[in-house]
Formats: sequence, structure tokens, C-alpha cells
Amino acid sequence: MVSTDAAEGVLLGLACGDALGRPLEFTPCDEIARQHGTVTEMLADGTHGKPAGTVTDDTELALRIARSLVENERFDGQDIADRFLEWFEDDPFDIGLMTADALREYSHGTDWRSAGQEVWQHRAEGSNAGNGSVMRCAPHAIAFADDPDTLARVSKQSSAITHHDPRCQYGCAILNETIAGYLRGEDDPFGDALARVDGEAPDELVETLRLVPDLIDDTDLETSGYVVHTLQTALYDALTADSAEAAIVSAVNRGGDTDTIGAVAGAVAGARFGAESLPDRWLDPLDYREDLSLLARLLATTEISASV
Repeated sequence: MVSTDAAEGVLLGLACGDALGRPLEFTPCDEIARQHGTVTEMLADGTHGKPAGTVTDDTELALRIARSLVENERFDGQDIADRFLEWFEDDPFDIGLMTADALREYSHGTDWRSAGQEVWQHRAEGSNAGNGSVMRCAPHAIAFADDPDTLARVSKQSSAITHHDPRCQYGCAILNETIAGYLRGEDDPFGDALARVDGEAPDELVETLRLVPDLIDDTDLETSGYVVHTLQTALYDALTADSAEAAIVSAVNRGGDTDTIGAVAGAVAGARFGAESLPDRWLDPLDYREDLSLLARLLATTEISASV
């Protein structure tokens, strides 16, 4: 049985990382240090000019996946795509380019299994493997924590709705199996997740992640929106920190794509340390706090079908 505290830690950690990073998005680390020192508190204004505790597309889309899983009691890719499209049509203040293009393609009648692929096929290398699916995929890790094969398959299918690139699909699988391993109480979830995809996932992704945490200096970590960079940096912080709070603070203060790197680090660290490790001063102003907690508990205790 998955711990409900750890499950809540996943979604609340994701949202805390997202909200702490949101005001700093696109800001270089030296500029963050010059303006704020080390950011440890929820800030208002900044990038996107929103109140403290405001989340972005990272949490908004994760919530839609979680609600789909709970309400349907199964993975339904079309239902998730429909929920994404409804969100997109409400004109969100923050949305990635590939996500927007894929949802536009879906709105024109392309099947949910093909919309992301259609967009990906027309993107040049360097703009075709963003982090827009790894930021939102964590609800699957809770729902299918006890079924690694299904978790891998669903993670890849869910990614491909908007991010078809194999680095994105397998990135979601590796991330979710790492989270699920912590939810199952395993000793080396990340190592086991890499072993599961060895010889199958793209070499660049696997070899870059194999450097984490002991074979790379943290000053060499990158903070772009490229999925391989995001996963390497976020996993490094989540695996080396001594609390979920420390992992998120480290990730966010690196600058760059702060909300998404913070969200991914927060989801893993939340699974590792549990919701109890997240400070109340972050949770009190956090958007959707109650929804996130409830959905996490339901994902952990509801039997979710693997049908697609």
C-alpha cells in the first residue's frame, strides 16, 4: 500500500517547486542571488506578475491528469487530452510551445495518439524535446506505483499527447518509476528506474542521467527547458538533499527554467521525504492545496485500471 503522506508529498512537492520557482522563471542564478540572496519564501510578482503561491502550467496540467485518473478510475488518454484542451482554450498565462502546438493540432481533429507526433515531426533538433511532459506526469506514478510495466507504458503514452520525442516519453517513464520506487519504499529507486529502460531508452538520456548524483559536479548542471537537462538537474537536487524543502530551494535558486526544475525536484523529493517535510509557510498560500492533497490520497487508495 502506498503511503498517503508520500503520495501527498509528490503532488504538493511538485506544486511547491512550481510556485517557488514561478516568480524567478528565466532569471539567471547570479541575478537571483543579486536580487534576493537565496530564495526560500514564496514571492509575489516577478515573472508573470502573480501573487505568492501561484502555480503555472506544471501544476495545472498535473491536476488535470490526476482528476482524469480519479474520476475515470483508469488511464484514458483522450479524456486527458480533452481536459488539456479545455485548459488551453481558457488562455492560461503560461504554456509551452510544443504543448500549445499539439493541443492546437488536437483541436483540429487529430487523434490524441497522433497530435504530439505531428508537431514533433516538424520540429528541428533543439526545439523538439522540451520538459513539458515530465513536469506534469507525476500523478501516474501514484496511480500505478505497484505496476511498473503499466506505469512505464502509461507514462510514455501520456507524454506523447504533446511531447512525442523518445527522450520525453522515456524521461517520464524514468521519473515516474523513480517516484513510484520511493512510494514503494525501495532502497535505490532511481538506479532501478534506469535499469528498467537500459538498452531501450535513448542513449543520450540514460547516459546523462547515469552521472547523477556522484559522477557530476553540481556546478556543471544546466537549467534549460531541454528535458535531459531538466531531469538531470532536478534529480540531482532531489537525490542529494536532506529534505524536500532543501531540494526545492536548491533547484529553484539555480535559475533558468525555475518553475519546472523546481516542480520535478519537488515531486521526487516529496515522494522521498513525504508531505510532512514541506513547510507550512509554503503550503498556506499555495494554489490548489486542498485539491492536491485530496487527489493524491485518492490516487493512492483507488484502484486505477490500466486500460487505455
